[in-house]
Amino acid sequence: MAEKIITASKKLVRQLRKLSFSEPVTHTYNPLDYAWDAHQLYLEKFATGKKKVIFMGMNPGPYGMAQTGVPFGEVSVVADWMGIQTLVGAPKNEHPKRPIQGFGCPKSEVSGRRLWGHFAEKYPNAEDFFKEHYVTNFCPLIWMAETGKNITPDKLSKAEMEPVEEACNAFLATLIDTIEPTYLIGVGAYAEKKLAKVADNFFPDGSFTLGKILHPSPASPAANRGWAEAAQKQLDDLGINMP
Repeated sequence: MAEKIITASKKLVRQLRKLSFSEPVTHTYNPLDYAWDAHQLYLEKFATGKKKVIFMGMNPGPYGMAQTGVPFGEVSVVADWMGIQTLVGAPKNEHPKRPIQGFGCPKSEVSGRRLWGHFAEKYPNAEDFFKEHYVTNFCPLIWMAETGKNITPDKLSKAEMEPVEEACNAFLATLIDTIEPTYLIGVGAYAEKKLAKVADNFFPDGSFTLGKILHPSPASPAANRGWAEAAQKQLDDLGINMP
């Protein structure tokens, strides 16, 4: 099962590698490319067997997946809880203000610390969490402006995003088809919409429960007021029970 997802991930990398983006984008990173070894370890360890729940975010953060190749990949969580740590390369056109330091990155990815920290509190053993749950991102690309500012996918032109979304939709469909989840949970509204679109277009007869949890970004005032409690209530309301 992991091999099927690995093959689909490599295809996604090849498709996205061909694309280019205009201003205000000056730099584009794909952690599935330069941090492939770490990402492959994540797939080999945890993309195994059928899952009950897929959690999906939007795209990588600069101090999380950008550094570790793992979705929401806060360095300490990936290394200590997941047991994944390996050398990470660098993108060809590295932004001087957004260096890739891999597992040596000293900065914290707040979204990842909150998301994985909550799951790790519920499941001290990572393997127990991944028996029924899996975490992915809709798109593996990171876009930056000349200043180093992050540019989210919804800020790119429709024409430039069309081939990105086509490739990412196909990969997501393969992932869903492979692990056969019951719940499709967006981490934030953007991800929920993408899950709904793929479910409608690729699985018209599917019987998924679609939902979302609050995004753990520090840019969200609601998340800063107690993200873990709010997200867990949303999961409880959806019928996703955790210890």
